[in-house]
Amino acid sequence: MPACTHTRTPFRSPSAGVGTRLPWWALALPVAAFVALLLLIAGPAGVPAGGGDPSVAHVLEEIRRTLPG
Repeated sequence: MPACTHTRTPFRSPSAGVGTRLPWWALALPVAAFVALLLLIAGPAGVPAGGGDPSVAHVLEEIRRTLPG
């Protein structure tokens, strides 16, 4: 009696070949969080920096001037 051999097919996920699209907030939320943290760092413009590197303060000031608001 011959034995029946089964051939294995490679596993494919159900969504293979289907393009995935992210919702708008999947990009907007990380960008908003990054901007909020950056503004928290650069926010206190009236407080003098106590011995900080002036080049870092200059870069942060340039970033603050380019942001709207």
